[in-house]
Amino acid sequence: MGIWDALRGELIDIIEWLDSTSDTIVWRYPRHDNEIKNGAKLVVRETQAAIFVNEGAIADVFQFPGTFTLTTQNLPILGKLKGWKHGFESPFKAEVYFVNLKRFTDLKWGTMNPIMLRDPEFGPVRLRAFGTYVMRVEKPVDLVRAAVGTDARFTTDEIVTQLRNMIVSQFSETVGESKLPALDLAANYDTLTAGMLAKLKPELDAYGIDLPSLLIENISLPPEVEQAMDKRTSMGVIGDLNRYTQFQSANAIGDAAKNPGGAAGAGIGLGAGIAMGQQMAQSMGQSVSGAHQPSAPPLPMYHIAINNQKAGPFDVGTLQGYAQSGQLTAQTLVWSPGMATWLPAGQVQALAGVLSAGGGSAIPPPLPS
Repeated sequence: MGIWDALRGELIDIIEWLDSTSDTIVWRYPRHDNEIKNGAKLVVRETQAAIFVNEGAIADVFQFPGTFTLTTQNLPILGKLKGWKHGFESPFKAEVYFVNLKRFTDLKWGTMNPIMLRDPEFGPVRLRAFGTYVMRVEKPVDLVRAAVGTDARFTTDEIVTQLRNMIVSQFSETVGESKLPALDLAANYDTLTAGMLAKLKPELDAYGIDLPSLLIENISLPPEVEQAMDKRTSMGVIGDLNRYTQFQSANAIGDAAKNPGGAAGAGIGLGAGIAMGQQMAQSMGQSVSGAHQPSAPPLPMYHIAINNQKAGPFDVGTLQGYAQSGQLTAQTLVWSPGMATWLPAGQVQALAGVLSAGGGSAIPPPLPS
């Protein structure tokens, strides 16, 4: 074996990437002066792609797993750019970028500030939301062109902020267009997610990225609104407040009875018992009076004839005033419901007291013989 054959054997190289991190998306193979030796072996593993870049332009792409000997046959574009008409026997310069095609899981998204929306039930409300998503590179060449550039190590930290902003923007638009009440959003997470992914697809395609999974974990209202809702729910659970008060009073009496020696407990128990007794007595009194006490009969009302004109009806108290002024006398005609015809006031027994109080002259009965 000659000297050149020995040197050629020493120049054979292996280009591969064993990822020891969990967040690297793109990694550039480090070579001194970017020189790749003749007959180098390229190892592309599962969930990997290798991209060759010559003078800033993407040349050949290996997207399938395997071990490849770098020749003009499997580097046709790079060979054409270099002008290798008869193969190459010397080192050549090219940058090799390995792209991680695995799924990056448990990535977080969420609203940094509340989103203002008009709710059909509550009116203007502020909503917060957060969740997780899974990301993977679908088109390695598009990602390198759009986001990586000449970065030697491109990680998830360099793109998750942009992805989060895109997701939050489409979440706001999707929720606003749905016009769903805030209380119904939790039952429509799948529908909202599908709408978000449809809106995100054109933007993700520009980066060569796909989101196989997008989850909404929670949509929440401001704390003060949630507290008001909790109180409203408690009111609904309690139901009849009067019965609840009586129940609480009975419990207080029972608790006080467990500690008969305590003056404070006795006082509390006595006060609770009195309060409960008053409530029960009041309820019973109202029910008894309403059930057995008859209503008072209506007071009689009278019409009177003044200057041949009908006036009234008047109650007895008003007629006393007419009697005192002389407008009502024993001869004044009166009529009341139940009377067959108009009669002089002196002949109506119920008005005797009215005429005497007013000083009017009633027709006396005949003297006894």
